[in-house]
Amino acid sequence: MALTAKREEAIERDEQDRLAPYRDEFYLQEGSIYMDGNSLGLLSKRAEATLLESLADWRELGIDGWMKGRHPWFELSEKLAALNAPLVGGSADEVMVTGSTTVNLHQLVATFFAPSEQRTKILADSLTFPSDIYALQSQLRLRGLDPAEHLVQVESRDGRFLDEADIIAAMTEEIALIVLPTVLYRSGQILDMERLTREAHARSILIGFDGCHSVGAIPHAFHDWGVDFAYWCNYKHLNGGPGTVGGLFVHERHFGTLPGLTGWFGSRKDKQFDMDHTMTPAENAGAFQIGTPHVLSLAPQIGALELFAEVGIDAVRTKSLALTDYMMTLVDQELTPYGFVIGNPRDDKRRGAHLSLEHPEAARICKALKAHHVIPDFRAPNIVRLAPVALYNKFEDVYEVVSILKTIMDEKQYEQFKNEREVVA
Repeated sequence: MALTAKREEAIERDEQDRLAPYRDEFYLQEGSIYMDGNSLGLLSKRAEATLLESLADWRELGIDGWMKGRHPWFELSEKLAALNAPLVGGSADEVMVTGSTTVNLHQLVATFFAPSEQRTKILADSLTFPSDIYALQSQLRLRGLDPAEHLVQVESRDGRFLDEADIIAAMTEEIALIVLPTVLYRSGQILDMERLTREAHARSILIGFDGCHSVGAIPHAFHDWGVDFAYWCNYKHLNGGPGTVGGLFVHERHFGTLPGLTGWFGSRKDKQFDMDHTMTPAENAGAFQIGTPHVLSLAPQIGALELFAEVGIDAVRTKSLALTDYMMTLVDQELTPYGFVIGNPRDDKRRGAHLSLEHPEAARICKALKAHHVIPDFRAPNIVRLAPVALYNKFEDVYEVVSILKTIMDEKQYEQFKNEREVVA
């Protein structure tokens, strides 16, 4: 059944979109609509090019690639940190591209969690990504503390969102450290990071944020907000490639703090190859590196981040909001009668870059979408996540996805599939 909305309206918006030319920068599968950029961003031609250039450096230079070639490896992490810094609102010295999300969380908690006689607890939330909770539990156990007692998780009132007032109320005198998401991975809610940081510091509590679902999608001001630390992945909205090296931020007021986990790449660059058994840490966020950087995993980020430097995060955010607002309008008009509920914030200031459509048959609906060559994302038990990405999705893509969803529901096509997730959801 056709939509009541007109496809021409979407096409007209695409014609007026100043980011439309960037769609040609990406490898898009013909006949397919990709709506899963909040889990894994697509490969850009620039990312492919810089990966191949780094392979060529290895091929042509061997070990001399560390200091020579198109992208010398020795300071590649620092180069990428400078490209990441405007996206998180920090200086290049406050940012480092290193490790993975969970390894960086371990590093930061090992550094900044300093339990005292009174303050022995870590504050988190009940809706955060499980890996963060596993890491926090692990860090507590390493200090001989029982996670059941010393990990406090703020509950959601409705299963979708967190109320900042509840988080602030949990900032008691027993809390030594707070770790929260910038954007909730299921509902896409943006937390008020500035307010939470201000309230934590008023109580002498350090606070850090998991930016995996926000960096590359929304602007940040980690330095100006006074955030103590943050960490994120570079393979979602930043399109750096599967499993690519992550990023971290450490506010400059913490420079000189010895990282909890030290390794030779955290050394000051001019001292690293002295091979002295007394470490001379870097005087900035570089100190939080541990081992040798994964060069071939870093390399695609060079090209990927060049796109963001060219476009600017504000332009990305403006189009992202327009895409998700348009999708919500179509869902309200066309899909509400089929039992879909919009489970993400409607307010632009509170909504990240993906929509969370709730439906009891969500797993089956996701499989039906894939049969139509639409790539969604399922989150148990009932969420279809759809992420129209500013750099490579069109308004017409949004129109087409909602049209396909309406056909799936009209014809009950989802009934041919089991209502259970695939191995990789």
